[in-house]
Amino acid sequence: MSFNLAIVGRPNVGKSTLFNRLAGKKLAIVDDTPGVTRDRREGQGSIGDLNFTIVDTAGLEMAKEGLESRMWEQSSQALDDADVVLFLIDARAGITPLDEYFADVLRRHTVSVLLVANKCEGNAAKAGLYESYGLGLGDPIGISAEHGEGLAELYEALLPFENIHEDEPEIGDEPSNPDELIEMEDCDLEEGGLEDHAGPIQLAIVGRPNVGKSTLVNRLLKEDRMLTGPEAGITRDSIATNWIWEGREVKLVDTAGLRKKARISEKLESMSASDSIRAIRYAQIVVLVLDANEGLEKQDLTIASQVINEGRALVLALNKWDSVDDRAMALKRVEDRLKTSLPQVRGIPVVTFSALTGKGINKLMPAVFGIYDTWNVRISTGELNRWLGYMTEGHPPPAVNGKRIRLRYMTQAKTRPPTFAIFSSRADKLPGSYSRYLENGLRDDFGLDGTPIRIFLRKGDNPYANK
Repeated sequence: MSFNLAIVGRPNVGKSTLFNRLAGKKLAIVDDTPGVTRDRREGQGSIGDLNFTIVDTAGLEMAKEGLESRMWEQSSQALDDADVVLFLIDARAGITPLDEYFADVLRRHTVSVLLVANKCEGNAAKAGLYESYGLGLGDPIGISAEHGEGLAELYEALLPFENIHEDEPEIGDEPSNPDELIEMEDCDLEEGGLEDHAGPIQLAIVGRPNVGKSTLVNRLLKEDRMLTGPEAGITRDSIATNWIWEGREVKLVDTAGLRKKARISEKLESMSASDSIRAIRYAQIVVLVLDANEGLEKQDLTIASQVINEGRALVLALNKWDSVDDRAMALKRVEDRLKTSLPQVRGIPVVTFSALTGKGINKLMPAVFGIYDTWNVRISTGELNRWLGYMTEGHPPPAVNGKRIRLRYMTQAKTRPPTFAIFSSRADKLPGSYSRYLENGLRDDFGLDGTPIRIFLRKGDNPYANK
C-alpha cells in the first residue's frame, strides 16, 4: 500500500528536481531562480518496487505575513498530511541558518523525518554532508537528484514505511491519483486518442493573471488547496487535483496566468506559460476565467482561440460578478464580442459568479458537464446522410466550370470534438462558405452549440455503395 511522502527544504535546494526524479518525468518546473514552486504539487513516485504519493512544496522561509507566509501554510499542510518527510539540504552550500531553523521545527513535529543532503556529486559536497550531522535529524542520506545518485540508500531508508497503512480499512470508491495531466505527451497519444471515455474528466482552469483562477479552484474544492493573494502571477506550475463532483470524477487543473507573449520577458514566466498551454492541449474541458469588470479582452480571445484550435470544449466564466454595476450591459458586451470575434464556435456557455463569496458558483459545473456531453455527441450515419440530402436539396453546392459538385456520403469520424467526413467527387473545389453553411446546419439541427466542429472533405464516392 502507498504512503505519503513530502519533500521540504529552503528555496533552491533541489526539491522539484528530486520530485521529478522520483515521479519519473518532468512534472514540476525547475529553474535556478529561488522560490519557483509555490503551491503543493502531488504525483505518483517510485524507487524500484517501492511506490508512494509524493508532494513537492514551496521553499521554507521565515515570514509572518505576505506571500511567503501563505506559502509556509501550504507547506505546513503538506507536513500534516505526510507519513514521512524528506528534509532536503544543499550539501554544496553547507548548513545555513534557515536550515537550522526549520530543522528545529521538524524535530518538534510528530511526522517521521529523513535528512537528505542533495547535490552530493563530487568532492565539493563532503564538508556540507558532514556538517549536516549537527542538525539532529539522524544520519544524512547523500544523493544527487539531478544525476540520480544515492537512490539506493534512499530506497533503504523509505522501505520501513512501505506497509504503514496496511492495517487501515480501505475506502471503497476513493479515486486514484494518476500521473499529472500536463505530461500526457509522454504517452503515445494520437489524434482521436481522447475517444476513451473512461477515467476522470480533465478540466483546466485558465485565464490572464489575477482573474481569480486559484480562488475558483479553492472554492470548488472547498479548501485552501491553491495559494492565493492580491499579487499577480502567484501560480507558476499547473497543479492537478483529483476531485469528485456529484459522483463524477474530475481532474481539476489550476494554471499560471497567460499574458501577451510580447510582455513575457523572464524565462520563468515563459516556462509557466508553456506549462499552461500543455494543460489546455491535454484537457477535455477548459474554463476560461475573465474579470467581469474588464470583459473579454484581446488576450482572452487569444486564449479562447487556442482552446478551440485544440478542439477542446470551452466555458467562459465571468468572475467578480458581485462587483459589476451594470450586469446586463457587461453580459451583452461579452456576448457581442463572442459573436464578432469567435464566430466559428457559436453558443459558448457563459457563467457569472463570484469565486470569493461563492455566489453563483453552483452554475459552473452543470455548464461544464453540459458542454462535455455536447462535445461527446455521436450521430448515426443514417441520420447524417438523410440530413445531408435535405441540406443539399435546399441549397445545392455551387457549380464549378459548369459541373455541379455532388456530396455523396457523410459519416462521423470521431467525437471529442464532433468530427465529420464528407465524400465528394470534387471535394477540393467546395468553397469555404458552403462548409460553413453545413457546419451551422449541424449546430442548429443536432444541438451542437458551444463545441468546435470539424468537417473534412474526402475525394471519392460513397465507400459503402457496393457493400
